[in-house]
Amino acid sequence: MAEITMLDPARLIFAAIAGLVLLLVLIIKFKVHAMVAILVGAIAIGLMAGMPASEIVTAVNDGIGNTLEGIALLIGLGSMFGAILEASGGAQTLAISMVRRFGDQKAAWALGITGLIVAMPVFFDAGLIILIPLAFSLAKRTGRSTLFYAVPLLAGLAVGHAFIPPTPGPVLVASMLGVDLGWVILIGIFCGTIAMIVAGPIWGSFCGKKYMIPVPERLSEQEDIDESKLPHFATIVGIIMIPLLFIICDSVCGVVLPADHFVSILFSFLGEPFVAMLIATIVAMLILGLRHGYTMEQLENLMTKSLEPTGLIMLVTACGGVLRYVLQYSGLGDLIGAAVSSMSLPLVVLAFLVAVLVRVSVGSSTVAMTMAAGIVSAIPGISELSPLYLACVTAAIAGGSTVLSHFNDSGFWLVKSLVGLDEKTTLKTWTIMETLVGFTGFLVALVISFFA
Repeated sequence: MAEITMLDPARLIFAAIAGLVLLLVLIIKFKVHAMVAILVGAIAIGLMAGMPASEIVTAVNDGIGNTLEGIALLIGLGSMFGAILEASGGAQTLAISMVRRFGDQKAAWALGITGLIVAMPVFFDAGLIILIPLAFSLAKRTGRSTLFYAVPLLAGLAVGHAFIPPTPGPVLVASMLGVDLGWVILIGIFCGTIAMIVAGPIWGSFCGKKYMIPVPERLSEQEDIDESKLPHFATIVGIIMIPLLFIICDSVCGVVLPADHFVSILFSFLGEPFVAMLIATIVAMLILGLRHGYTMEQLENLMTKSLEPTGLIMLVTACGGVLRYVLQYSGLGDLIGAAVSSMSLPLVVLAFLVAVLVRVSVGSSTVAMTMAAGIVSAIPGISELSPLYLACVTAAIAGGSTVLSHFNDSGFWLVKSLVGLDEKTTLKTWTIMETLVGFTGFLVALVISFFA
Protein backbone atom coordinates (compact mmCIF):
# COMPACT_ATOMS: atom_id res chain seq x y z
CA MET A 1 0.00 0.00 0.00
CA ALA A 2 1.28 3.47 -0.84
CA GLU A 3 2.10 5.91 1.92
CA ILE A 4 -0.45 8.69 2.31
CA THR A 5 0.93 12.05 1.31
CA MET A 6 -0.03 14.80 3.75
CA LEU A 7 -1.39 17.63 1.64
CA ASP A 8 -2.95 20.99 2.47
CA PRO A 9 -6.51 20.36 3.81
CA ALA A 10 -8.05 23.36 2.02
CA ARG A 11 -6.50 22.28 -1.26
CA LEU A 12 -7.73 18.72 -0.68
CA ILE A 13 -11.30 19.85 -0.13
CA PHE A 14 -11.22 22.10 -3.21
CA ALA A 15 -9.75 19.26 -5.30
CA ALA A 16 -12.39 16.80 -4.14
CA ILE A 17 -15.31 19.15 -4.82
CA ALA A 18 -13.93 20.27 -8.19
CA GLY A 19 -13.15 16.70 -9.24
CA LEU A 20 -16.59 15.38 -8.32
CA VAL A 21 -18.29 18.32 -10.05
CA LEU A 22 -16.19 17.64 -13.15
CA LEU A 23 -17.24 13.98 -13.01
CA LEU A 24 -20.94 14.84 -12.80
CA VAL A 25 -20.73 17.47 -15.56
CA LEU A 26 -19.02 15.01 -17.88
CA ILE A 27 -21.78 12.44 -17.34
CA ILE A 28 -24.83 14.73 -17.19
CA LYS A 29 -24.03 17.49 -19.70
CA PHE A 30 -21.57 15.91 -22.09
CA LYS A 31 -22.89 12.32 -21.87
CA VAL A 32 -19.40 10.93 -21.35
CA HIS A 33 -19.37 7.25 -20.46
CA ALA A 34 -19.45 6.68 -16.69
CA MET A 35 -16.22 4.66 -16.71
CA VAL A 36 -14.26 7.41 -18.45
CA ALA A 37 -15.88 10.17 -16.39
CA ILE A 38 -15.09 8.52 -13.05
CA LEU A 39 -11.50 7.83 -14.11
CA VAL A 40 -11.00 11.41 -15.32
CA GLY A 41 -12.57 12.79 -12.15
CA ALA A 42 -10.40 10.65 -9.89
CA ILE A 43 -7.18 11.64 -11.70
CA ALA A 44 -8.25 15.30 -11.67
CA ILE A 45 -8.72 15.13 -7.90
CA GLY A 46 -5.22 13.75 -7.51
CA LEU A 47 -3.63 16.38 -9.76
CA MET A 48 -5.49 19.32 -8.19
CA ALA A 49 -4.68 18.03 -4.70
CA GLY A 50 -0.97 18.04 -5.57
CA MET A 51 -0.39 14.30 -5.44
CA PRO A 52 2.84 13.16 -7.15
CA ALA A 53 2.17 11.56 -10.52
CA SER A 54 3.67 8.29 -9.31
CA GLU A 55 1.15 8.14 -6.44
CA ILE A 56 -1.76 8.79 -8.82
CA VAL A 57 -0.60 5.91 -11.04
CA THR A 58 -0.27 3.69 -7.95
CA ALA A 59 -3.78 4.65 -6.81
CA VAL A 60 -5.18 3.80 -10.27
CA ASN A 61 -3.45 0.42 -10.37
CA ASP A 62 -4.34 -0.45 -6.79
CA GLY A 63 -7.92 0.69 -7.26
CA ILE A 64 -8.49 -1.42 -10.36
CA GLY A 65 -6.59 -4.49 -9.16
CA ASN A 66 -7.87 -4.64 -5.60
CA THR A 67 -11.46 -3.91 -6.59
CA LEU A 68 -11.72 -6.47 -9.39
CA GLU A 69 -9.91 -9.06 -7.28
CA GLY A 70 -12.97 -9.42 -5.06
CA ILE A 71 -15.80 -9.26 -7.60
CA ALA A 72 -14.73 -10.19 -11.14
CA LEU A 73 -15.33 -13.93 -10.82
CA LEU A 74 -18.52 -13.43 -8.82
CA ILE A 75 -20.09 -11.09 -11.38
CA GLY A 76 -19.13 -13.35 -14.27
CA LEU A 77 -20.45 -16.53 -12.64
CA GLY A 78 -23.58 -14.71 -11.50
CA SER A 79 -24.30 -13.61 -15.07
CA MET A 80 -23.91 -17.17 -16.37
CA PHE A 81 -26.12 -18.54 -13.60
CA GLY A 82 -28.80 -15.96 -14.33
CA ALA A 83 -28.70 -16.66 -18.05
CA ILE A 84 -29.34 -20.37 -17.50
CA LEU A 85 -32.17 -19.61 -15.07
CA GLU A 86 -33.71 -17.23 -17.60
CA ALA A 87 -33.38 -19.51 -20.62
CA SER A 88 -34.71 -22.59 -18.83
CA GLY A 89 -37.92 -20.86 -17.80
CA GLY A 90 -36.99 -20.95 -14.13
CA ALA A 91 -38.18 -17.40 -13.54
CA GLN A 92 -41.61 -18.19 -15.02
CA THR A 93 -41.77 -21.32 -12.87
CA LEU A 94 -41.25 -19.27 -9.73
CA ALA A 95 -43.86 -16.69 -10.70
CA ILE A 96 -46.55 -19.15 -11.80
CA SER A 97 -46.04 -21.43 -8.77
CA MET A 98 -46.10 -18.52 -6.32
CA VAL A 99 -49.26 -17.04 -7.84
CA ARG A 100 -50.98 -20.43 -7.75
CA ARG A 101 -50.06 -20.90 -4.09
CA PHE A 102 -51.13 -17.40 -3.05
CA GLY A 103 -54.23 -17.25 -5.25
CA ASP A 104 -55.51 -14.31 -7.33
CA GLN A 105 -56.47 -12.30 -4.24
CA LYS A 106 -52.89 -12.26 -2.95
CA ALA A 107 -51.14 -12.54 -6.29
CA ALA A 108 -49.53 -9.12 -5.78
CA TRP A 109 -47.61 -10.54 -2.81
CA ALA A 110 -46.56 -13.55 -4.88
CA LEU A 111 -45.22 -11.31 -7.65
CA GLY A 112 -43.30 -9.16 -5.16
CA ILE A 113 -41.61 -12.19 -3.60
CA THR A 114 -40.92 -13.70 -7.02
CA GLY A 115 -39.35 -10.47 -8.27
CA LEU A 116 -37.13 -10.31 -5.19
CA ILE A 117 -35.87 -13.87 -5.70
CA VAL A 118 -35.43 -13.62 -9.47
CA ALA A 119 -33.51 -10.31 -9.37
CA MET A 120 -30.74 -11.82 -7.25
CA PRO A 121 -29.26 -13.90 -10.11
CA VAL A 122 -30.96 -12.14 -13.08
CA PHE A 123 -30.44 -8.48 -14.12
CA PHE A 124 -33.38 -6.14 -13.45
CA ASP A 125 -34.34 -5.47 -17.06
CA ALA A 126 -34.18 -9.15 -18.04
CA GLY A 127 -36.28 -10.14 -15.02
CA LEU A 128 -38.86 -7.49 -15.86
CA ILE A 129 -39.18 -8.54 -19.50
CA ILE A 130 -39.53 -12.21 -18.49
CA LEU A 131 -42.12 -11.70 -15.74
CA ILE A 132 -44.24 -8.73 -16.85
CA PRO A 133 -46.45 -10.93 -19.10
CA LEU A 134 -47.66 -12.74 -15.98
CA ALA A 135 -48.69 -9.41 -14.39
CA PHE A 136 -50.58 -8.55 -17.58
CA SER A 137 -52.24 -11.99 -17.60
CA LEU A 138 -53.46 -11.50 -14.03
CA ALA A 139 -54.74 -8.01 -14.80
CA LYS A 140 -56.63 -9.30 -17.83
CA ARG A 141 -58.15 -12.16 -15.87
CA THR A 142 -59.24 -10.08 -12.86
CA GLY A 143 -60.15 -6.87 -14.71
CA ARG A 144 -57.88 -4.80 -12.48
CA SER A 145 -55.37 -2.12 -13.39
CA THR A 146 -52.03 -3.58 -14.49
CA LEU A 147 -50.39 -1.44 -11.78
CA PHE A 148 -52.03 -3.60 -9.11
CA TYR A 149 -49.69 -6.43 -10.19
CA ALA A 150 -46.87 -4.61 -12.00
CA VAL A 151 -45.86 -2.39 -9.05
CA PRO A 152 -45.29 -5.29 -6.60
CA LEU A 153 -43.30 -7.11 -9.28
CA LEU A 154 -41.21 -3.98 -9.91
CA ALA A 155 -40.66 -3.50 -6.17
CA GLY A 156 -39.44 -7.07 -5.76
CA LEU A 157 -37.10 -6.76 -8.74
CA ALA A 158 -35.76 -3.42 -7.44
CA VAL A 159 -35.08 -4.91 -3.99
CA GLY A 160 -33.35 -8.03 -5.31
CA HIS A 161 -31.30 -5.90 -7.71
CA ALA A 162 -30.09 -3.44 -5.06
CA PHE A 163 -29.93 -5.17 -1.69
CA ILE A 164 -29.12 -8.88 -1.99
CA PRO A 165 -26.00 -10.60 -3.41
CA PRO A 166 -25.06 -12.17 -5.75
CA THR A 167 -26.47 -9.25 -7.78
CA PRO A 168 -23.46 -7.03 -8.68
CA GLY A 169 -24.41 -3.84 -6.77
CA PRO A 170 -24.19 -5.04 -3.17
CA VAL A 171 -21.30 -7.34 -4.12
CA LEU A 172 -19.17 -4.41 -5.29
CA VAL A 173 -20.07 -2.30 -2.23
CA ALA A 174 -19.30 -5.18 0.14
CA SER A 175 -15.98 -5.76 -1.63
CA MET A 176 -14.95 -2.11 -1.35
CA LEU A 177 -15.97 -1.93 2.31
CA GLY A 178 -14.39 -5.29 3.12
CA VAL A 179 -17.51 -6.79 4.66
CA ASP A 180 -18.44 -10.48 4.71
CA LEU A 181 -21.09 -11.29 2.10
CA GLY A 182 -22.97 -13.50 4.54
CA TRP A 183 -23.82 -10.48 6.69
CA VAL A 184 -24.74 -8.47 3.61
CA ILE A 185 -27.13 -11.22 2.47
CA LEU A 186 -28.80 -11.46 5.90
CA ILE A 187 -29.22 -7.71 6.32
CA GLY A 188 -30.17 -7.29 2.66
CA ILE A 189 -32.92 -9.90 2.90
CA PHE A 190 -34.30 -8.32 6.09
CA CYS A 191 -34.19 -4.71 4.83
CA GLY A 192 -35.29 -5.71 1.35
CA THR A 193 -38.26 -7.78 2.44
CA ILE A 194 -39.73 -4.93 4.49
CA ALA A 195 -39.02 -2.48 1.65
CA MET A 196 -40.72 -4.83 -0.84
CA ILE A 197 -43.85 -5.07 1.33
CA VAL A 198 -44.15 -1.29 1.69
CA ALA A 199 -43.36 -0.42 -1.92
CA GLY A 200 -44.93 -3.50 -3.48
CA PRO A 201 -48.30 -4.86 -2.33
CA ILE A 202 -49.16 -1.82 -0.18
CA TRP A 203 -48.17 0.92 -2.66
CA GLY A 204 -49.27 -1.24 -5.61
CA SER A 205 -52.77 -1.57 -4.16
CA PHE A 206 -53.01 2.22 -3.90
CA CYS A 207 -51.73 2.73 -7.45
CA GLY A 208 -54.04 0.04 -8.81
CA LYS A 209 -57.08 1.76 -7.34
CA LYS A 210 -56.06 5.30 -8.30
CA TYR A 211 -54.84 4.68 -11.87
CA MET A 212 -56.75 2.33 -14.15
CA ILE A 213 -54.07 1.23 -16.63
CA PRO A 214 -55.31 -1.44 -19.06
CA VAL A 215 -53.17 -4.24 -20.44
CA PRO A 216 -51.19 -2.88 -23.42
CA GLU A 217 -53.09 -3.61 -26.63
CA ARG A 218 -50.18 -5.43 -28.21
CA LEU A 219 -50.24 -7.96 -25.35
CA SER A 220 -53.97 -8.29 -24.73
CA GLU A 221 -54.12 -11.47 -26.83
CA GLN A 222 -50.90 -13.05 -25.57
CA GLU A 223 -50.80 -16.83 -25.39
CA ASP A 224 -50.59 -18.62 -22.05
CA ILE A 225 -47.24 -20.07 -21.02
CA ASP A 226 -46.81 -23.80 -21.65
CA GLU A 227 -46.13 -24.97 -18.09
CA SER A 228 -45.30 -28.54 -19.16
CA LYS A 229 -41.94 -27.36 -20.49
CA LEU A 230 -40.95 -25.48 -17.32
CA PRO A 231 -38.68 -26.87 -14.57
CA HIS A 232 -40.12 -27.73 -11.16
CA PHE A 233 -40.59 -25.04 -8.51
CA ALA A 234 -38.58 -26.88 -5.84
CA THR A 235 -35.71 -27.39 -8.29
CA ILE A 236 -35.46 -23.66 -9.03
CA VAL A 237 -35.67 -22.62 -5.38
CA GLY A 238 -33.08 -25.20 -4.38
CA ILE A 239 -30.58 -24.09 -7.02
CA ILE A 240 -31.00 -20.39 -6.23
CA MET A 241 -30.50 -21.10 -2.51
CA ILE A 242 -27.19 -22.96 -2.99
CA PRO A 243 -24.86 -19.92 -2.99
CA LEU A 244 -26.89 -18.03 -0.38
CA LEU A 245 -26.90 -20.93 2.09
CA PHE A 246 -23.19 -21.71 1.63
CA ILE A 247 -22.19 -18.09 2.18
CA ILE A 248 -24.48 -17.66 5.19
CA CYS A 249 -23.28 -20.96 6.75
CA ASP A 250 -19.69 -19.75 6.41
CA SER A 251 -20.55 -16.54 8.29
CA VAL A 252 -22.45 -18.41 11.01
CA CYS A 253 -19.65 -20.96 11.49
CA GLY A 254 -17.18 -18.11 11.89
CA VAL A 255 -19.19 -16.91 14.89
CA VAL A 256 -20.25 -20.14 16.65
CA LEU A 257 -17.42 -22.58 15.86
CA PRO A 258 -13.62 -22.46 16.29
CA ALA A 259 -11.65 -21.82 13.11
CA ASP A 260 -10.02 -25.27 13.15
CA HIS A 261 -13.33 -27.16 13.42
CA PHE A 262 -14.01 -29.45 10.46
CA VAL A 263 -17.36 -27.79 9.66
CA SER A 264 -15.77 -24.32 9.77
CA ILE A 265 -12.99 -25.42 7.43
CA LEU A 266 -15.50 -27.02 5.06
CA PHE A 267 -17.78 -23.98 4.86
CA SER A 268 -14.88 -21.52 4.74
CA PHE A 269 -14.20 -23.13 1.35
CA LEU A 270 -17.75 -23.80 0.16
CA GLY A 271 -18.86 -20.39 1.46
CA GLU A 272 -16.18 -18.50 -0.44
CA PRO A 273 -18.47 -16.47 -2.74
CA PHE A 274 -16.89 -17.50 -6.04
CA VAL A 275 -16.85 -21.18 -4.99
CA ALA A 276 -20.52 -21.03 -3.93
CA MET A 277 -21.51 -19.40 -7.24
CA LEU A 278 -19.38 -21.85 -9.23
CA ILE A 279 -21.16 -24.81 -7.61
CA ALA A 280 -24.57 -23.23 -8.24
CA THR A 281 -23.67 -22.53 -11.89
CA ILE A 282 -22.48 -26.10 -12.48
CA VAL A 283 -25.66 -27.51 -10.87
CA ALA A 284 -27.75 -25.15 -13.06
CA MET A 285 -25.86 -26.33 -16.15
CA LEU A 286 -26.57 -29.97 -15.33
CA ILE A 287 -30.17 -29.73 -14.11
CA LEU A 288 -31.61 -26.71 -15.95
CA GLY A 289 -29.41 -27.05 -19.01
CA LEU A 290 -28.54 -30.60 -20.02
CA ARG A 291 -31.62 -32.23 -18.46
CA HIS A 292 -33.88 -29.74 -20.26
CA GLY A 293 -32.51 -30.50 -23.70
CA TYR A 294 -29.65 -28.02 -24.08
CA THR A 295 -26.40 -29.28 -25.57
CA MET A 296 -23.04 -28.26 -24.13
CA GLU A 297 -22.46 -26.13 -27.23
CA GLN A 298 -25.75 -24.29 -26.71
CA LEU A 299 -24.94 -23.76 -23.04
CA GLU A 300 -21.52 -22.42 -23.94
CA ASN A 301 -23.02 -19.92 -26.38
CA LEU A 302 -25.67 -18.90 -23.84
CA MET A 303 -23.13 -18.38 -21.05
CA THR A 304 -20.70 -16.56 -23.32
CA LYS A 305 -23.41 -14.13 -24.44
CA SER A 306 -24.37 -13.50 -20.81
CA LEU A 307 -20.90 -12.08 -20.16
CA GLU A 308 -21.34 -9.21 -22.63
CA PRO A 309 -22.87 -6.73 -20.13
CA THR A 310 -20.50 -7.71 -17.31
CA GLY A 311 -17.51 -5.93 -18.84
CA LEU A 312 -19.24 -2.56 -18.40
CA ILE A 313 -20.23 -3.35 -14.82
CA MET A 314 -16.74 -4.45 -13.84
CA LEU A 315 -14.99 -1.49 -15.49
CA VAL A 316 -17.31 1.07 -13.88
CA THR A 317 -16.80 -0.68 -10.56
CA ALA A 318 -13.02 -0.75 -10.99
CA CYS A 319 -12.98 2.98 -11.72
CA GLY A 320 -14.96 3.48 -8.53
CA GLY A 321 -12.11 1.68 -6.81
CA VAL A 322 -9.71 4.17 -8.40
CA LEU A 323 -11.74 7.03 -6.93
CA ARG A 324 -11.56 5.38 -3.52
CA TYR A 325 -7.77 4.94 -3.60
CA VAL A 326 -7.12 8.46 -4.86
CA LEU A 327 -9.23 9.83 -1.99
CA GLN A 328 -7.44 7.54 0.46
CA TYR A 329 -3.87 8.10 -0.74
CA SER A 330 -4.34 11.87 -0.97
CA GLY A 331 -5.41 11.98 2.68
CA LEU A 332 -8.92 13.19 1.90
CA GLY A 333 -10.34 10.12 3.63
CA ASP A 334 -8.92 11.45 6.92
CA LEU A 335 -10.65 14.79 6.36
CA ILE A 336 -13.96 13.09 5.57
CA GLY A 337 -13.62 10.96 8.68
CA ALA A 338 -12.89 14.00 10.84
CA ALA A 339 -15.83 15.88 9.33
CA VAL A 340 -18.21 12.97 9.99
CA SER A 341 -16.97 12.73 13.58
CA SER A 342 -17.40 16.44 14.20
CA MET A 343 -20.95 16.35 12.81
CA SER A 344 -21.82 13.28 14.86
CA LEU A 345 -23.40 11.97 11.68
CA PRO A 346 -23.78 8.18 11.63
CA LEU A 347 -21.83 6.55 8.82
CA VAL A 348 -25.01 4.80 7.69
CA VAL A 349 -26.68 8.19 7.13
CA LEU A 350 -23.63 9.64 5.36
CA ALA A 351 -23.47 6.64 3.03
CA PHE A 352 -27.16 6.97 2.18
CA LEU A 353 -26.95 10.72 1.49
CA VAL A 354 -23.90 10.40 -0.78
CA ALA A 355 -25.60 7.65 -2.78
CA VAL A 356 -28.80 9.73 -3.06
CA LEU A 357 -26.93 12.78 -4.40
CA VAL A 358 -25.19 10.74 -7.09
CA ARG A 359 -28.33 8.79 -7.95
CA VAL A 360 -30.41 11.94 -8.46
CA SER A 361 -27.65 13.64 -10.45
CA VAL A 362 -26.49 10.78 -12.67
CA GLY A 363 -29.42 8.36 -12.69
CA SER A 364 -27.34 5.18 -12.67
CA SER A 365 -27.69 3.09 -9.52
CA THR A 366 -24.40 1.33 -10.33
CA VAL A 367 -22.51 4.62 -10.50
CA ALA A 368 -24.22 5.82 -7.31
CA MET A 369 -23.21 2.66 -5.46
CA THR A 370 -19.67 2.81 -6.82
CA MET A 371 -19.05 6.44 -5.90
CA ALA A 372 -20.69 6.21 -2.48
CA ALA A 373 -18.73 3.08 -1.63
CA GLY A 374 -15.52 4.71 -2.88
CA ILE A 375 -15.98 7.77 -0.68
CA VAL A 376 -17.09 5.85 2.42
CA SER A 377 -14.39 3.19 2.12
CA ALA A 378 -11.69 5.89 2.09
CA ILE A 379 -12.62 6.94 5.64
CA PRO A 380 -9.98 5.76 8.16
CA GLY A 381 -11.03 3.05 10.59
CA ILE A 382 -13.69 1.63 8.32
CA SER A 383 -12.16 -1.85 8.62
CA GLU A 384 -12.45 -1.71 12.41
CA LEU A 385 -16.25 -1.51 12.36
CA SER A 386 -18.26 -4.67 13.04
CA PRO A 387 -19.41 -6.81 10.08
CA LEU A 388 -23.03 -6.15 11.08
CA TYR A 389 -22.55 -2.37 10.99
CA LEU A 390 -20.75 -2.52 7.64
CA ALA A 391 -23.59 -4.65 6.25
CA CYS A 392 -25.98 -1.88 7.36
CA VAL A 393 -23.78 0.69 5.57
CA THR A 394 -23.96 -1.49 2.45
CA ALA A 395 -27.77 -1.59 2.69
CA ALA A 396 -27.87 2.19 3.18
CA ILE A 397 -25.83 2.71 0.00
CA ALA A 398 -28.16 0.30 -1.83
CA GLY A 399 -31.15 2.31 -0.59
CA GLY A 400 -29.67 5.65 -1.58
CA SER A 401 -28.83 4.39 -5.07
CA THR A 402 -32.46 3.29 -5.59
CA VAL A 403 -34.49 6.37 -4.64
CA LEU A 404 -35.92 9.03 -6.97
CA SER A 405 -35.61 7.33 -10.33
CA HIS A 406 -36.55 9.92 -12.95
CA PHE A 407 -35.83 11.00 -16.52
CA ASN A 408 -32.07 10.32 -16.38
CA ASP A 409 -32.57 6.68 -15.37
CA SER A 410 -32.92 4.06 -18.11
CA GLY A 411 -35.16 2.02 -15.79
CA PHE A 412 -37.70 4.86 -15.81
CA TRP A 413 -38.12 4.64 -19.59
CA LEU A 414 -38.09 0.84 -19.65
CA VAL A 415 -40.96 0.67 -17.13
CA LYS A 416 -42.86 3.45 -18.91
CA SER A 417 -42.73 1.67 -22.26
CA LEU A 418 -43.37 -1.88 -21.03
CA VAL A 419 -46.29 -1.05 -18.73
CA GLY A 420 -47.77 1.52 -21.13
CA LEU A 421 -47.66 4.65 -18.96
CA ASP A 422 -47.15 8.32 -19.73
CA GLU A 423 -44.31 10.27 -18.10
CA LYS A 424 -46.52 11.89 -15.45
CA THR A 425 -48.03 8.62 -14.29
CA THR A 426 -44.61 6.95 -14.31
CA LEU A 427 -43.33 9.66 -11.96
CA LYS A 428 -46.36 9.21 -9.68
CA THR A 429 -46.05 5.43 -9.53
CA TRP A 430 -42.61 4.06 -10.44
CA THR A 431 -40.58 6.98 -9.04
CA ILE A 432 -42.44 6.92 -5.73
CA MET A 433 -42.13 3.13 -5.61
CA GLU A 434 -38.35 3.32 -6.07
CA THR A 435 -38.15 5.99 -3.37
CA LEU A 436 -40.18 3.84 -0.98
CA VAL A 437 -37.90 0.88 -1.67
CA GLY A 438 -34.73 2.87 -1.06
CA PHE A 439 -35.89 4.92 1.91
CA THR A 440 -37.56 2.01 3.71
CA GLY A 441 -34.50 -0.19 3.25
CA PHE A 442 -32.30 2.60 4.59
CA LEU A 443 -34.49 3.18 7.64
CA VAL A 444 -34.44 -0.51 8.54
CA ALA A 445 -30.66 -0.59 8.13
CA LEU A 446 -30.33 2.53 10.30
CA VAL A 447 -32.38 0.96 13.10
CA ILE A 448 -30.34 -2.26 12.96
CA SER A 449 -27.07 -0.26 13.02
CA PHE A 450 -27.93 1.10 16.48
CA PHE A 451 -27.56 -2.46 17.82
CA ALA A 452 -24.39 -3.31 15.86
